[in-house]
Amino acid sequence: MNILITGCNGQLGNELRLLEKDYSQHKFFNTDKDELDITNQLAINDFVNRNMIDGIVNCAAYTAVDKAEADQKLCTALNTEAPAYLAAAIEKRGGWIIHISTDYVFNGKKYNPYVETDVPCPDSVYGNTKLAGELGVSKFCHRAVIIRTAWLYSTFGNNFVKTMLRLGHERNELGVVFDQIGSPTYARDLAQAIITVIEKEIKPGVYHFSNEGVCSWYDFTKAIHRIAGITTCNVRPIHTSEYPTPAERPAYSVLDKTKIKETFGINIPYWEDSLRECIEKLK
Repeated sequence: MNILITGCNGQLGNELRLLEKDYSQHKFFNTDKDELDITNQLAINDFVNRNMIDGIVNCAAYTAVDKAEADQKLCTALNTEAPAYLAAAIEKRGGWIIHISTDYVFNGKKYNPYVETDVPCPDSVYGNTKLAGELGVSKFCHRAVIIRTAWLYSTFGNNFVKTMLRLGHERNELGVVFDQIGSPTYARDLAQAIITVIEKEIKPGVYHFSNEGVCSWYDFTKAIHRIAGITTCNVRPIHTSEYPTPAERPAYSVLDKTKIKETFGINIPYWEDSLRECIEKLK
């Protein structure tokens, strides 16, 4: 197959690029904004048709959650309009699309893991635009797979793990919120899951994916420092109210992964095992 990857320079896009060499039976077209402007519908149609694209993995997104509150126009263009353009273009070729979404489509006021049939109720511009993107993808392509994920990190780009490693070395003390609960996701594990979905045949629908297990941002930070051997920084738990942000964060965003595991036979690693693997690579 000819497979278009958007957002190839991001965390997930870079992890997919590392895996591509093991699947040489496919031809991958890795693009970012310099190679393909996904906010331009004509450019998308031309690229998809000219390169005879069979499937799209849309990793591109506006992910600056707080900036999105004041930058709704660009956030909407990237998170809502662009996915619909991609879905419509690949539908005309009878192809498929895998679209990456987020736990922010929920408000986090539930207290047991979110399943795919729970009614979305976003509380932020970012969450609203991502939900609208999901709806557009489903509307314009009947072979659409939507994967919601959360707390993404990797060896690439800027992310929470890298920030906590840096601050752990720079500061003697660090306050991290303990009242936001979720599941970290190693982008390499998600990339491997995406490849599995492609290899085992596209089964349209909404799916959830994160690593197994549950923690708070405080627990996550303590594990990062413990695994990295950082002992000089005292990490203390703080309330969300002590660290106000422009965008509201879900207090509870644990995702139930039963559907994706059973549908595609995917084994998902425990979050701390994947964190250890990532930190070893960063070393």
